[in-house]
Amino acid sequence: MSDVIQRIIFGSPGTGKSHLIKAEIIPYELDIDEKETPENVIKAVFHPEYTYGDFMGKLLPITKSGQVTYNFYEGHFLKALAQAYKNIIITHDKNGQKISEPDNVVLVIDEINRGNSSAIFGSIFQLLDRDNNGWSSYDTTINGVMFDRLLELIGCDYDFDSSGKIKKVTIKNSISENQEIEFSGKTLKDLNKKITFLNFDLVNKTIKIPPNLHIIATMNTSDNSIYHMDTAFKRRWEWQFVDANSNLVKENGIAFKTEKEWLNFVEKLNNFIKSNHNFIRGIEDKQIGKYFIRVENHQISYAIIQSKLMFFIWDSVFSRDKKPLIQLLYGKENYEQFKNELVTFGDFALKVKEFIKAIQEN
Repeated sequence: MSDVIQRIIFGSPGTGKSHLIKAEIIPYELDIDEKETPENVIKAVFHPEYTYGDFMGKLLPITKSGQVTYNFYEGHFLKALAQAYKNIIITHDKNGQKISEPDNVVLVIDEINRGNSSAIFGSIFQLLDRDNNGWSSYDTTINGVMFDRLLELIGCDYDFDSSGKIKKVTIKNSISENQEIEFSGKTLKDLNKKITFLNFDLVNKTIKIPPNLHIIATMNTSDNSIYHMDTAFKRRWEWQFVDANSNLVKENGIAFKTEKEWLNFVEKLNNFIKSNHNFIRGIEDKQIGKYFIRVENHQISYAIIQSKLMFFIWDSVFSRDKKPLIQLLYGKENYEQFKNELVTFGDFALKVKEFIKAIQEN
């Protein structure tokens, strides 16, 4: 199974972001054959009317023979989550022992910035932080109807006897089509211990995103109808920039070889940001913490500095005026001469090595 992908592909309209996902990331990075296993690719398009209910699920009325009933319809995220759990279930035997690796599932979100992402994700936002093993670092509670639908989608069912004790547990999507789990417990708490590999809590109705569920989104940087994405939301994603020529901007190599190098850089970057406070609104929110980028194997690549940190600096810190960045890279005395050198983010991203060196020497 591949490393967890939680990525936003961004750039101008018509630069091939969706094609990159379909032709490169899904088949090669995630090893998903969309023709063979279409159920492992769930697609959504955000727009101003798209809601948390569309994302997670909602009750809708149905009139039949003069009677009004309500059915729960799962949203794109709940459907993707259930499919990921199903793929995990079939990799475990009836005793809960892992026997193989689960297939990947991907939730593709087009135009993520055309919907109110904070409202759409709601409490799911908490799940976007991932541990090194790929599972969400934290869990979150979902309502009972939603949780019951999740269990139904993954084929998990359990019955109680007249005294309120669990008498049978069935997972329909296990290796045997309709397999009964060997279960000697009596309560939901006991059952939790039996299916710990699913990492959800039947008692408290909490869920986590599993490591085989990946989320990829596209974002148009020039869209005038976009919603604001707050810094906390942005931080939880890997970012990849596609320039106007449809080239994926990605510098090879390692920018910081040790965590100490990264921490020293963060301190100097924050000093640079504070020294240019006149150009910034909300100076406290515009500084970065050491966990803004996760250090992997004590190293940080140029590519992640380009796509995540430099985009944050460009789009959120110096969004109103790029003068401090031009002066940083070319010298204050040369501002007038070079003020047209940083017109687009693509211009800035290509100067990742110069940017790092300038901050370190500033």
